[in-house]
Amino acid sequence: MENLVLLTGTLCDERLFAHQKEHLTDVTASITIPDLTHQETITDLAESVLQEAPEQFALAGLSLGGIVAMEIIRIAPERITKLALLDSNPYAPTVDQLDSWKKLIQRVEDGEFQEIVQSLLPKLIHPTALTDRDLTNTIIQMAENIGPQAYIRQLKAVGTRTDARERLKRVSCPTLLLVGKEDGVCPPNFHQDMHHLLPNSSFITIKNCGHLSSLEAPEEVTRAMREWLIQESKGGMM
Repeated sequence: MENLVLLTGTLCDERLFAHQKEHLTDVTASITIPDLTHQETITDLAESVLQEAPEQFALAGLSLGGIVAMEIIRIAPERITKLALLDSNPYAPTVDQLDSWKKLIQRVEDGEFQEIVQSLLPKLIHPTALTDRDLTNTIIQMAENIGPQAYIRQLKAVGTRTDARERLKRVSCPTLLLVGKEDGVCPPNFHQDMHHLLPNSSFITIKNCGHLSSLEAPEEVTRAMREWLIQESKGGMM
């Protein structure tokens, strides 16, 4: 069975993968969820994960976690047995994104963290999920747990990401690409593009689901990850 490492998104803690951690124990040897809040570059985040991870492992990341996962496959491809990219982005930042993150950092420094978290909710989940009090409370509580200073570090880090498309062409291990159909942050076409690049990938969209798919549609995500995990792997990914 695989050792599984799960990488969380911006302003998310291990609750992002609560359902998966609970229900994938029978097909994994271990499940770990590293802390992605202490570094200010994607490379440093990837290195921090590798320092604590098993020698070989299946790797899944959502959003920022997927971006870190794509950096890990650049640094240490031989250690990855399977790869899953959920609601993620293989492209370098645009000028507009970099400008937007600088403004967000300034707003956080000006004490507007709570307002920012509230304003992010409609971008993170499907419109119909905004009335799900348990879901929205979990998202807000995760953000509060991460806190403003760690959020600033994560915003700085995501600004350092690089275009991962060329390296994805060399990934041969079983790869899952999964996205909420209504994800406006990392939309389905991003994942369709990655599917064309990855020679051994499956592509799944989840209806009536936004960006935080593992929370919005936990059973469907867990089911897809279970199928991914039980695929036969021949070791290293290149």
